[in-house]
Amino acid sequence: MFPILCRYNRLNLSQHLSSSTLFSRLSTSIISKGFSSPAPVQPPTKSSQHRTSTMDALFAKAMQETAALRKTSVVWKPDEPHPQSYYTFDKTTSSWTPKVPSAAAAEDAGQNTTRITSLALYTWNIDFMLPFAEARMRPALSHLDELTSSQPASTAVIIFLQECTPSDLDTIASTSWIRERFNVTDLNHISWATAHYGTTTLVDRRLPISSAFRVHYSKTRLDRDAFFVDVNINKKRVRLCNTHLESMALDPPFRPPQMKLIAGYLHESGLDGAITAGDFNAIQPFDRTLHVDGGNNLKDAFLELGGQEDSEESYTWGQQAATALRERFGCSRMDKVYFRGGVRVLKFERFGEDVLVEGDAEAKTILGLGFEKAWVTDHLGVRAEFEVVEQAARGQL
Repeated sequence: MFPILCRYNRLNLSQHLSSSTLFSRLSTSIISKGFSSPAPVQPPTKSSQHRTSTMDALFAKAMQETAALRKTSVVWKPDEPHPQSYYTFDKTTSSWTPKVPSAAAAEDAGQNTTRITSLALYTWNIDFMLPFAEARMRPALSHLDELTSSQPASTAVIIFLQECTPSDLDTIASTSWIRERFNVTDLNHISWATAHYGTTTLVDRRLPISSAFRVHYSKTRLDRDAFFVDVNINKKRVRLCNTHLESMALDPPFRPPQMKLIAGYLHESGLDGAITAGDFNAIQPFDRTLHVDGGNNLKDAFLELGGQEDSEESYTWGQQAATALRERFGCSRMDKVYFRGGVRVLKFERFGEDVLVEGDAEAKTILGLGFEKAWVTDHLGVRAEFEVVEQAARGQL
């Protein structure tokens, strides 16, 4: 999502708006307080001001649509788990078939996962506000296919996607390599708080699923939630959480209670390991220690492998943002992976650079919004590889 949502980076930008006027005021202005920069900020040119206005208008339209598509009657209770089915593709009927997660069945099936020794988790935010959803999602999925098809048989693949639209879910469900290799958690927006956008997860078909549930945050202004799925690997139960934490630097901040809720579910008894990942919207100073604050007791995969904050290698947002917005907000480490328990992080890297939209007319339109290239999204994705380890060998608790 664009940094009009108040990205915090090394420019140390802190911005506050009243939640009661959120949707009406975000489209016209963002109030900046305590702005400081280690280097001079370039004054905006007329052309960059025009491009920023165009992006602001696009953001305003998206926010209006999100508000209009918010569901007024739902079956779940905030902050409580709401069970979901998952779907597997049946070649005989050429359709996605719903499956109810079963702990007993997953435990039995998990005995047959001895060849799987590691998990490769890919998480990527595919911007829901840009036009041409299908022409952007198709090349994004093709890129993921290239990356995941090269994994060894001993590595199971999990894919987290954020800011998916209903159209994106249709594209995902019709993609042949996904039908062949993955179970999916969502075919439509029924489990989202808004019909506009949400998260979805793709699970390697070889991994038995013992539980799947979504927790809708009570503290959210933007219909955010956390989706959990438990998989069984070699008699080990590993919980995976896909989330899109709250955007913006509003007062009070909602990312701390959201991560606190996630951490509680990751620390539940009976789990051998747990991982959460997604667009964490790390835009304020407190976001740097969100994994440990408040007793969360989680590890940051990037930092565990020696990564450094404010390094070029850390940034996942900004490189592919509209030029005027990158000049205005800089780059930042939006997308993260946290973990705990009997999983050891082996590798961490970014992906998704220079994946471009399909079609000349579509590319021309996106370039006209002020982008240097017709990128499919403003985020880079991140990939983290984990080894599932024995209790006595857990080195990164």
